Amino acid sequence: MLKSMQKNGLRLGLFALACTGLIVLTDYNTRDVIGAQQQLLKKSTLVKMLPADSYDTTLTNECHMLSSPYLGDTKPHPIYVARQKQQVSGYIIESVAPDGYSGAIRLLTGVSKSGEVQHVEVLEHHETPGLGDKIDRNKGNWLDSFTHQSLQSDNDSRWAVKKDGGQFDSFTGATITPRAIVKQLKNVLLLVRQHPELIEQAPACKAE
Repeated sequence: MLKSMQKNGLRLGLFALACTGLIVLTDYNTRDVIGAQQQLLKKSTLVKMLPADSYDTTLTNECHMLSSPYLGDTKPHPIYVARQKQQVSGYIIESVAPDGYSGAIRLLTGVSKSGEVQHVEVLEHHETPGLGDKIDRNKGNWLDSFTHQSLQSDNDSRWAVKKDGGQFDSFTGATITPRAIVKQLKNVLLLVRQHPELIEQAPACKAE
């Protein structure tokens, strides 16, 4: 009886070891492929953020990691600097709207050097299906309402949802989500307007 239990235990141990080895081997073999796919996805997203004729550099070549309240939390976020004829022509800024209805909303915003929004993408969210998830581009074009918008002043009251006296629409039955995004995009524009030097002085992103 004891020997039988020992044999079964040994078999289970060997089986578990084999499974672990297979998982590790699979992870090792696919890591480079996954990494390459992520890089392609990043590049395909970045090229949508600014007009192609507004820069002559490779967007991933100049990346800075900035920690700032303007970016929504205390974590460092990547900011890509676009240049044309060696002069800054725009920024692609990752930030977080921390007060979404169901948690933080990760944003990517393309902004010209003059402080005009060129494009907005939602990278990640957990908003309620059928309500707050209208921020998804595959469910509507609400994000396009920010294109070519800028701040007229630091206290520009237009940068709010219409329910709060601003110019941006909210969703039927869901105001918290659009309110959070409008607020964060305004903060991004304030960063570009007030402290562009913080971006260029921030440490470079680590090489991947």
